[in-house]
Amino acid sequence: MKKIKLIAFILIAILGFQACDNSVQQNKEKQFFVNYGEIHGTYYNIRYEYTEDIQEDLLHVLDTVNQSLSTYIDTSIISRINKDEPNVELDSLFTIVFNKGKDVYEKTDGAFDMTVAPVVNAWGFGYTDSIHVDSTIIDSLMRFVGFDKIRIENNYIVKDFPGIKLDGSAIAKGYSVDFVCYYLKSLGIKNFLVDIGGEVCAKGINNKGIIWRVGIDKPIFDTEVKDRELQEIINLKNRAIATSGNYRQYYERGGKIYSHTINPKTGYSAINEILSVSVLNEHCMTADAYATAFMVLGLERSKQIVENDSSLSAYIIYQDSLGEHKFWSSKNFFELIDKESTSQTKQQ
Repeated sequence: MKKIKLIAFILIAILGFQACDNSVQQNKEKQFFVNYGEIHGTYYNIRYEYTEDIQEDLLHVLDTVNQSLSTYIDTSIISRINKDEPNVELDSLFTIVFNKGKDVYEKTDGAFDMTVAPVVNAWGFGYTDSIHVDSTIIDSLMRFVGFDKIRIENNYIVKDFPGIKLDGSAIAKGYSVDFVCYYLKSLGIKNFLVDIGGEVCAKGINNKGIIWRVGIDKPIFDTEVKDRELQEIINLKNRAIATSGNYRQYYERGGKIYSHTINPKTGYSAINEILSVSVLNEHCMTADAYATAFMVLGLERSKQIVENDSSLSAYIIYQDSLGEHKFWSSKNFFELIDKESTSQTKQQ
């Protein structure tokens, strides 16, 4: 709790936001606002109950994350580090994400690794154009991969050698959700939902006075599908959920499917029985990182990690030996599934 309050305080101080006087706010009528648009190369949809529309402030918050962690902004901290610029001083946002990334790296035996950037780029799923990939190129790039080859010392990044690059795409979006939530909480907002590219955090109730409900897509390998059928609907309150799957970002070449989830230990697309995994945690950043790691680890190892970590809940859709779609859910996740709504959705 102290950490969250500290981050919220830093956020307000940096951005120059000032909370309105409580007595004035209490005299204003609250209503639900919906702000949406594009950010981080995807969409955002933020719903909150407050006395005024704060979309401009929220865009400022989102841009602050971009300036630290977006590999598509040439002057961001992570981009300058990737270009091996000297003396790039880190901010608190980058440090928090980096340290969480390293923590998940260690707890998943390297299945989550932000240094996989050179290989992700080579396959065409990163922030640069793809190249013609063969085993020789992958082998040469793998020497740059390994979270144990990079560290923070005195608020600066230290690499074992130049050429090591960071990819924050599997964790920064989740942290962006958290950062927005910190800001909303700092304003005293008690009811909100933050959705950035499918990574979601919800608090309190919605405009109908009930707990927020969030859908989990059924994994269908078709990038053109817009209105996807839902696998489940869950009741989400004071929690965050992140989903990773290979059915949205992939391409076919020579009759073979290449997914965007790259195994940091091999340099190739992660291939196992998992089609989609959704992870629940107090923080969306953590859920985001573990969802990606589980796509690499496969079903059994992912189940072990979830069952041994009370802070995690997961719902995994996988394909059995006969090609049938099955699911596994941790008990605390299964309890949040809206059985009635899900049943009605599947019948439509």
